[in-house]
Amino acid sequence: MIFCPLSKRYFIPIAFSLLLFTSCANRYHNALFTSKNDPYGDSARAVYVVNESEAVSGVYRIKANDLLSIRNLQDIRNISSLEGQVQGMQVITYRVEGDGTVALPVIGKVEVAGLSRKEAADKIQSLYKQNLLKDPIIEVSVVNLKVTLLGEFTKQGNFLLEKDNTSLIEIIGEAGGITSRADPKKLKIIRGNASNPEVIYVNMKDINSLASKKLILQNNDIIYLEPQGIYGNTERVQIFSNFIQPVLLLLNTALLIYNFSK
Repeated sequence: MIFCPLSKRYFIPIAFSLLLFTSCANRYHNALFTSKNDPYGDSARAVYVVNESEAVSGVYRIKANDLLSIRNLQDIRNISSLEGQVQGMQVITYRVEGDGTVALPVIGKVEVAGLSRKEAADKIQSLYKQNLLKDPIIEVSVVNLKVTLLGEFTKQGNFLLEKDNTSLIEIIGEAGGITSRADPKKLKIIRGNASNPEVIYVNMKDINSLASKKLILQNNDIIYLEPQGIYGNTERVQIFSNFIQPVLLLLNTALLIYNFSK
């Protein structure tokens, strides 16, 4: 490739400008759920909330259509084993009906809507003790409660909220931590109404973020950890090279045409 004197004179500033452009464009390209209101870069706050919704207790209340796993811990089997079916470690679930009740072996329908997991367990335990079992220990889990982890976590996907007051740090630990490409200052939790969500920005480099009650997770939270702008010198050079080569070829051709036409 032949560069005329004019093209050489402009080569360095043009190349530098294009490198900056591709760096910014690549960060935006790799990032999900971006918004012009993102506070990154100009906010030192540990936790920053946009469109804050009414505070919700970390204690979940059972609702219609929830799926419940109910076990008697005295024999480490599901309640289904009361009917003579040995289930072993298989998880049997019971759906909460529209009227707020769940149908269980022997004791029939039990109203559980509006109860916490512990309140439901105590109620079911009392009914089984009256009707059949000696000193049962009933455990109730809501198996359809989950959060979704996306971005720079060691493991992505859906994670169950197996207990009340599950924190962000607990779920990140369950996911195996964050990757070396992650930007720990750029985590967001998207919560509530999809058309008008509450968005919680978290700077995990600030230890004060751990004190925020906003980091107690709720059902269907989306947790997204953004990657760093560019993942290292090798990718920076490759992106720069792939972008700038055709641009410089076009500029060089235009300059050659211009010089020959003079």
